[in-house]
Amino acid sequence: MKHIVTGIVAHVDAGKTTLSEAMLYRSGALRQLGRVDNGDAFLDPDDLEKQRGITIFSHQASLQHGDLDLTLLDTPGHVDFASQTEQVLSVLDYAILVVSATDGIQGYTRTLWRLLDHYQVPTFIFVNKMDADTADHDRVLAQLQQVFSAGCIAFNDATTAAGNIPTDAYEDIAMQNDDVLENFLDAGTVADDTVRQMIQRREVFPCYFGAALKLDGIDDLLAGLEQWTREPEYAAEFGAKVFKISHDDKGERLTWVRVTGGVLANKDVILGEQKVNQLRVYNGAKFTIRPSVAAGEVCAIPNLTGTHPGQGLGEQTAGRSPEIQPVLNYTLDPQGHDIHECLTILQQLEDEDPQLHVAWSSHLQEIRVQIMGAVQLEILQQILRERFNLDVGFGEGSILYKETLTQGVEGVGHFEPLRHYAEVHLLMQPAPRGSGVTFDADCDLEVLGKNWQHQVLTSLRAKEHLGVLTGSPLTDVKITLVSGRASIVHSVGGDFREATWRAVRQGLMMAQAQDQTELLEPWYRFRLEVGQDQVGRAMTDIQRMHGRFETPDATAPSATGDGMSILTGTAPVSEMQGYVQEVNAYTHGQGQLECLIDGYRPCHNAAEVVTKQAYDPVGDLENTPGSVFCAHGAGYPVHWDDVPGMAHVDYVYTADALAKMSN
Repeated sequence: MKHIVTGIVAHVDAGKTTLSEAMLYRSGALRQLGRVDNGDAFLDPDDLEKQRGITIFSHQASLQHGDLDLTLLDTPGHVDFASQTEQVLSVLDYAILVVSATDGIQGYTRTLWRLLDHYQVPTFIFVNKMDADTADHDRVLAQLQQVFSAGCIAFNDATTAAGNIPTDAYEDIAMQNDDVLENFLDAGTVADDTVRQMIQRREVFPCYFGAALKLDGIDDLLAGLEQWTREPEYAAEFGAKVFKISHDDKGERLTWVRVTGGVLANKDVILGEQKVNQLRVYNGAKFTIRPSVAAGEVCAIPNLTGTHPGQGLGEQTAGRSPEIQPVLNYTLDPQGHDIHECLTILQQLEDEDPQLHVAWSSHLQEIRVQIMGAVQLEILQQILRERFNLDVGFGEGSILYKETLTQGVEGVGHFEPLRHYAEVHLLMQPAPRGSGVTFDADCDLEVLGKNWQHQVLTSLRAKEHLGVLTGSPLTDVKITLVSGRASIVHSVGGDFREATWRAVRQGLMMAQAQDQTELLEPWYRFRLEVGQDQVGRAMTDIQRMHGRFETPDATAPSATGDGMSILTGTAPVSEMQGYVQEVNAYTHGQGQLECLIDGYRPCHNAAEVVTKQAYDPVGDLENTPGSVFCAHGAGYPVHWDDVPGMAHVDYVYTADALAKMSN
C-alpha cells in the first residue's frame, strides 16, 4: 500500500476535528462517529480538549482507503497553539487545509498558508460547512484563488465519480504550468501523473467541497487523496526527525519522530549511547508496540533524554528555527507554592513546548514565561492545576521586546581570579531580520586551541543572551569567536564560560555607548474590514497607533457581504492590543479585525520604553559586562569600559574596520 503522512490544519471552528472524525468513520477506522461538542471525538482524547471543545495538542490516527495507508496528524486550530501546529508541518507529505464556507479565509488561515509555503507542504483544501444557507461555492473558490493561488481548483462536483476530476478542470490545471499547457493544447487533457507532480510541486491545490458533520464530500476527499498523492522516496540509511515531546498518563517522556530513512528497530542505539527501549505507534489515545518502524512511519519513543522538536536523528539534518514566536511575557505568581518546585514543573512543560522559554532570575527570585495569548495562558494554568496540583497565577502580560545591533563590535571578556585564566574576543555583527542569534568561530588554532574554542561555542549556546537597553533577549546577531588566550597551567572549562558571557555583555555595552544598539518590538499584520462610511475612522486609528496601511480595497473577496471596505497594513502589537473591542463598538459588531504576528521591527517609542524599564545592565549580576583580572596574587573586578585598555590580547578589528563591515 502507498503510505502517506497527512496533517489537518485550520482556523479554529472551521471543522478540522469533525473532518478527521468523518474521514476515520467513512474509511471504517471508527465504528461510531464522535462529536466535538459531545466530548467524544477520537482525536480530542485529552480531558482539557473535551472540556473546551478545541484541539490543544496534536494527535495521530491511522486509516486505510483502497490502496492508501494514511497516517493522520490532527493539529490545534487556535492561533495561541500555532507552535504545536508548526512542529507537525515539518514532517508532513501532504496537508489538508480546512476552510469554512461560511467564514471564508480567516486571519489564522492566512498564517497557516504562509507556513505551508514556508515548509513547502503540498496541500489539499476541504471547504467545509457547504450545507449552510450562506455557503457559496463560487465565492469561496474565487477567494481561494485570489488570496492563496490561482492553482486552487475544484476537484469534485456533482457530475464526477469520486477520485475523478471534472472535465472542465483540466484546462485550469494546465494553466498553472507553461509546459503542461503546451501539451494540453495538443492532447486535450493532462496525464494523471502530471497532475500528481503539479500537486507535489505546489502548483495545483485540489479543492473539495462538502459538510463534514453530514459526511458530505468525505468520500470524494478520501478518493482524491488515494488518487492524487505520491509516496516519497526514502534513503536507505536511518534518519528521523523529532516533531513533538509529550508525557503519557504515567509520566513517561515520549519523543515523537517521523522516520525519514532506513528502519528504526527496538534496541537500536541512537543519540550517543541511548538505546530505543520501545516503539509505540499511536492511534488516538491507544498505541501498539512494534519491533521496528520503517521509513515514512510515525512513532513515539519512551524515555529518551535530550531530544527536542526539530532535531534530526541519524542521517536526518535538523529542521529550521520556528517561524511562530510568542510576543508576550508573563511573570509567575506562585501564590504560596515553592518557587523552585514551580520552576521544575514549568521546565518540564517547556520540554514539551520549547516556545514557553521559561526564564529564572535568581536576582529577582522570579520566573517568566513567553506566551502567544490569553487562551494559551488559561490552558497553561489549567494544566498546572490538573496535572501537577499547582494553583498559581500570572501577572499582567507585557510586550516581549528584543534587542539587536546596528553595527559590528568586538567584545572582550577576561576571567582571571587566582589560579584561573581565560580571555575571549568576540566579533558581534548585525544579522538579517528573523535570523535569531547564530555562532561561529574564525580563530587560528595556534591562537586558541580546539578544546578551548569548543568551550567558547558551547558556552555561547548554553544561555539566552540579553541586551543592555532593557534586558530583553538578543536577536538577529551573528557572534564569531575571533581571538583569545588560555593558560597552560591555570585554564579550566568554566573559565572560558565566564569569559565568553562577559565578552558578549562587554561588546553590547561598547555598542550602546556608541548608539549602535536597537530596541525591537513585535508588529501585527492586520486586515480590518469595516463599512465604507467607517474607513476614515479606521485610518485615523491606525495612524494614531503608529501603524501603516495600504489603499483601502472595497472589492476584495469578503465573507460578510457587500458594502464593506478592507484595510490592510502593519502596526505595533503594543498599540493594537484591545483594538478589536473598539472595532466591535464603532461598527456595531459588523466589522472584522484579524491580526497576525509579522515579526519584529524597530520599536516606535524606544526611548519611552527604555526609560520605563529602567534596566541597569551593570547591576544585573547574572549578566555582568565587567571582567576579573589578577594582580599581586588576587583577583579584582574591572569595569567594562576599562577592559579594552587592560586586555592581554590585541583587538582583531579597528573601529574603521568594523564600520566598513557594517556598511
